[in-house]
Amino acid sequence: MKKGDFKAYRTHHCNELNIKWVGKRARLCGWVHSKRDHGGLLFVDLRDREGLTQIVFHPEKDPSLFASAKQLKDEYVIKVEGQVVERPAGTKNEALATGEIELEVDFLEILNPSQPLPFNLDEDIENEELRLSFRFLDLRRKKILHCLKVRHQVSSIVREYLSKEGFLEVETPILSKSTPEGARDFLVPSRLSPGKFYALPQAPQQYKQLLMVAGIDKYFQIARCFRDEDLRSDRQPEFTQIDLEASFVQVEDIMNWIEEMIQLIFLKVLGIELPLPFVRLSYDQAIDNYGSDKPDLRVEWKIQDASQLFKNTEFRLFREVVEKGGVIKALNAKGTDPMISASVLEELVAIATSLGAKGLAHIRVEGEQWKSPIVKFFSAEERKNLQLLLNMEPDDFILFSAGPREQACSILGKIRLRLAEITQSIAKNQWKFVWVTDFPLFEYSPLDQKWNSVHHPFTRPHSEDLTKLDDGRYNEIRALAYDIVLNGVELGGGSIRIHERELQEKIFSILGIDKQRQELLFGHLLKAFQYGAPPHGGIALGLDRFVMLLTGSESIRDVIAFPKNRHGVDLLTQSPSEVEYQQLKELNIKLSFPSLKIEP
Repeated sequence: MKKGDFKAYRTHHCNELNIKWVGKRARLCGWVHSKRDHGGLLFVDLRDREGLTQIVFHPEKDPSLFASAKQLKDEYVIKVEGQVVERPAGTKNEALATGEIELEVDFLEILNPSQPLPFNLDEDIENEELRLSFRFLDLRRKKILHCLKVRHQVSSIVREYLSKEGFLEVETPILSKSTPEGARDFLVPSRLSPGKFYALPQAPQQYKQLLMVAGIDKYFQIARCFRDEDLRSDRQPEFTQIDLEASFVQVEDIMNWIEEMIQLIFLKVLGIELPLPFVRLSYDQAIDNYGSDKPDLRVEWKIQDASQLFKNTEFRLFREVVEKGGVIKALNAKGTDPMISASVLEELVAIATSLGAKGLAHIRVEGEQWKSPIVKFFSAEERKNLQLLLNMEPDDFILFSAGPREQACSILGKIRLRLAEITQSIAKNQWKFVWVTDFPLFEYSPLDQKWNSVHHPFTRPHSEDLTKLDDGRYNEIRALAYDIVLNGVELGGGSIRIHERELQEKIFSILGIDKQRQELLFGHLLKAFQYGAPPHGGIALGLDRFVMLLTGSESIRDVIAFPKNRHGVDLLTQSPSEVEYQQLKELNIKLSFPSLKIEP
C-alpha cells in the first residue's frame, strides 16, 4: 500500500500488527490512549476495541505533522498511516501483542476531538453513579469491555451447543399477558385497547410450554425478562436468561445438557475442564448440611445434627428444644479458633439473634481443653459422642444452634459463610457446582394465610406424592424441580412441568386461584393441554449472573451494557422519565398525583 492510495478507514485493528509486518504500510483508527514526549520523539498509544499499538511521530521528517500530533489529547479519535518498524532493542513490550513494533506515522487525521474525561479509564472507579452517568465512556474501560466480550462468547457457545443438540431458537413475545408468577409485572398500556394492558414477561414460561404443545420438541432462547422487584448487586429490572425446554424428557436429560454446555463454556472461555457430573444434593440434604438451598461447597465445613446426643442432657436448653420437636445443629469451623476474637464472636452472635435465636452457644478447643460455659452440663458420654460426631481437634471452633429445623440450619448456614469469609477459609480459584433437587412444591405463607408455589405453579409434583394433593398434606409434596448453584450463587432453576389440564387445575385451586380466575389468567394454557400436550420440562440460567461469576465481577451491572442503578434508574438516559400530556391522553391515562407532564 502506498501513502494515501487506500481508501478504507483502516487496514488493521490495533492489536493485529506484529514483527511480520515490519517494512509494510498500515492505516489505523482509534482513540488516543496516552501520549508521551521523549526527547523530541512523540509516542502515542492508539487504542481500539482489540488492543493497543504504539505510534511514533518524528519532528525532523514532517514538522507540520509533528506540530499537529502535539495537539493530540486523551480520547481524541484519529486516523493514522505509516510504515511498520521494529522497536529498538530494549524498548520492546512483551506484555503487548504489538509490543515488538511501532508505526512511524506520516499521515494524521483528527476525526473527532474529546473533552477532558470525568474519570481515568485506566483506574477502578468507586463512584458507580458517575460511571453509569457516563456509561459510553465506562464501556471503553478494559475491564468492562472484557465482560462484554465474555458475554458474547458465552452466548455464541450456548447457541452452537444447543443447535448441535437439536434445539430450535424461537423468539417469544415481549408484550404479553399479566399473570401471577411471583414478582410484580411491568405493565404496558394499550392505545388500541383502551383500559387494557400488556405485561412484560417475567420469563417465557407459558410460551415455551405452548411451544412444546405445538410439537417444537426442543426450544431455546436467550430471552429478555422483566421483573418489578427490589434491586441488589445480582438483580436488575430487566435481565437475560438462557432459556430452554424439551419434550419427552426426564430430570437427568436436562441436567446432562446443562452440564455439557457449562463444561464447554468453561473450556472455551477460561481454559478449565470441569469434571462431570456435578454434585447432586436433595433440598433436605442442602438445608441439613449447609443451611442453604444454594450451598457454597468451596467451604468444606458441614452442619451436623446433634439432637440425639442431647435428648437426655442435663443442659436444659438443649433438652427442651429436642422435647418440643426441635433440633440441635452443630458446626465445626476447623482450625479457626485462634482467629476468633471477641469482636468476631460478637458479630456471629448478632447474626444468630437477627434470625430469631436467643444466643449462640460455642466451644473453643484449646489443646485438650474445651472452653465454654455449657460444657459443664455435658456428661462424659455426651462429650465422647460429640467428639466423634464433629471430629473435634485442637484449635477447632464449634457453634451450636437450637430450635426449629429450618431456623437452626439457616442460622448456622449464614454463620458458616460469614465465618469462612472472616477466616479466609473459602478456597480460591475453585468452581464448585451443585444441583439441588426435590424442592418442596408448596410453602405456606402465614401472612397471606395461603399456600404458594416454591418455584412456579406449572411445576410437576413427584408421581409418588400425587396422592398427597387429595390428602391435604401439601407440606410433604416434593417438586420435580432442580436448581443449579455455582460457588453459593444460584445460576438457574427448572423443573418437569405439568402437562395435564386436570392436574394443573388442581394445583391452581390449592394456590387459591378459583375456576373463573384460572380461565381468565391461564385459559390459553389449559385449553392447550386438552390437545395432546406432551410431557416436558426445562430450565433457565441467568446469563448476567453467569458472566458476572466467570469474569469475577462484583455486580451484574458490570456485565450489562446499559444497566439500571440500585433504584432502577438508567442514569445515562435518565429513565424512567415523565411523558408528554398528549401521550397520556392517547392512552386514556390520567395521573392522580402531581407530575411534570407537558400540557398542550
